[in-house]
Amino acid sequence: MSAPTTPSSRPTVTEREARQVAEAAREQDWRKPSFAKELFLGRFRLDLIHPHPLPADQDVQRGEEFLAKLRDFCETKIDGAVIERDARIPDEVITGLKELGAFGMKIDTKYGGLGLTQVYYNKALALVGSANPAIGALLSAHQSIGVPQPLKMFGTQEQKDTFLPRCARTDISAFLLTEPDVGSDPARLATTAVRDGDDYVLDGVKLWTTNGVVADLLVVMARVPKSADGTGGKGGITAFVVEAASEGVTVENRNAFMGLRGLENGVTRFHRVRVPAANRIGPEGAGLKIALTTLNTGRLSLPAMCVGAGKWCLKIAREWSAVREQWGKPVALHEAVGAKISFIAATTFALEAVLDLSSQMADEDRNDIRIEAALAKLYGSEMAWLMADELVQIRGGRGFETAASLEARGERAVPAEQLLRDLRINRIFEGSTEIMHLLIAREAVDAHLSVAGDLIDPDKRLSDKARAGAQAGVFYAKWLPKLIAGPGQLPRSYADFHPPGHRDLSGHLRYVERTARKLARSTFYAMSRWQGRMETKQGFLGRIVDIGAELFAMSAACVRAEHLRAEGDHGREAYQLADAFCRQARIRVEELFARLWTNTDDTDRKVVKGVLGGAYEWLEQGIVDPSGEGPWIADATPGETRRANVHRPIR
Repeated sequence: MSAPTTPSSRPTVTEREARQVAEAAREQDWRKPSFAKELFLGRFRLDLIHPHPLPADQDVQRGEEFLAKLRDFCETKIDGAVIERDARIPDEVITGLKELGAFGMKIDTKYGGLGLTQVYYNKALALVGSANPAIGALLSAHQSIGVPQPLKMFGTQEQKDTFLPRCARTDISAFLLTEPDVGSDPARLATTAVRDGDDYVLDGVKLWTTNGVVADLLVVMARVPKSADGTGGKGGITAFVVEAASEGVTVENRNAFMGLRGLENGVTRFHRVRVPAANRIGPEGAGLKIALTTLNTGRLSLPAMCVGAGKWCLKIAREWSAVREQWGKPVALHEAVGAKISFIAATTFALEAVLDLSSQMADEDRNDIRIEAALAKLYGSEMAWLMADELVQIRGGRGFETAASLEARGERAVPAEQLLRDLRINRIFEGSTEIMHLLIAREAVDAHLSVAGDLIDPDKRLSDKARAGAQAGVFYAKWLPKLIAGPGQLPRSYADFHPPGHRDLSGHLRYVERTARKLARSTFYAMSRWQGRMETKQGFLGRIVDIGAELFAMSAACVRAEHLRAEGDHGREAYQLADAFCRQARIRVEELFARLWTNTDDTDRKVVKGVLGGAYEWLEQGIVDPSGEGPWIADATPGETRRANVHRPIR
């Protein structure tokens, strides 16, 4: 049967249409409580996270048993230096991880997986990622966003029975959304899937397909045209499970990057690829919702590896700065270096607190953690990068030198510069910092838009605006007075966090409560001031989100410290670290508040217009441009490939 003709032009969409596509993909309802959502509304719901939730004993036992096996494998079978040198994870390492069950950590035991909790899955990623981050990315892309997670949440029983056992032990999966000219704006997705009998026919090109070079199964997002006669599906962006070995699937290139040199990331072309309709995940048009919902917990894998990076930074900083002497004493005892070590230690403690708390809440499924997971990804990726940068600075010239060079001249092979390169992608992976700011900001103001959104929507009728005005009046009459005073102003609030003989953390929690109300007031004032233009104030929204991230991290750090104290597990030291972190975070919060209203945003916009208009081209004189020739964005016109297939499944 011949395939139907597919459209080859990229969809042309307006900014408003693109926003509507993104909005339609959001989870619209809040059926469960959310600590972070309440925080942005000025309500400090400590009861949602304290006492710290705990895993079941059987989950702990199963998780610890696997971690012990994984640690032995990492120490005896993985040579990170070899992966860095050869820019490839050896096949025998991947095969060994399959045999260990590492590819099925999140897959239920009834499908042959290990059935680990989110908490222990993340601990495993932190462990294996410390051996080599490319392996952590391999396992994470396979399970967090690849075939297992969307099928777990949206797949049919037949799909689960067919694909999950393969993913648990033998097959590697990948997730394909990005295209050469489509990143965080999926409304312009050009890959098509046209219904033809019992199949769909895929045409298009996907970029940055992590695991795509070695994958056996692919989750592919493609645009299904709306049925012209109304007898077919509703069309829209749709998710499919695609066999990587299907005729017409070509991996045209394996991409190389600044870091993660072992990453099997490529460009994949689909030319008249037939995919059974039974492999469609969910209904037509549900692809973006599936992708975003999958990422709600999938995003926790990146901060897991950031926690592992922080732990390694702390270990190296401690060992190095104790033996390296300058001016008669170890460099750690010089205040300029000591401040960096304190930052690394306190921040690592807080990141692990955020990760463990968010992961345990994901396991319990009592709370909606979409904002918490997004904050963990945003905060973890930014702070891990800073910690790695500080480690390089502490190491000095040795931090800039490669591990291989250090070893060649007789010193310990410390890959600090590699860590810096490897971590840099986390600020871009699975939603860049800039996109995460906007995504979290949208969720943070959802309550306001729910009651007053029609007031600032230029397309709404006067009757709709009048109705919205009445609703907003009722909501704000109840909400605004609660932002004036709260427990944060009472000196004895949160007294449980000031046990005898320990640092006083209660004051930090009072600060969080007061500051959450201040944050909500600032957000309300900005919405009143800018109304419909609020969405264009990305600098302001980013600072609002960053304040919320600091408050969430402070809360998690205090709750974790109290939990460790109650368990008798390094409680005194945990209180010290939490106190140090909160003091550092409070300084950052105050700086962010100051920059809400005193900043260079307006000036920056004018400069940008000048740059784009060529007003400052004279400033670029006096250099040579080492860039090569070629287009800024590769041609992604659907069609038959002209390149050799570099796909290499591992068996």
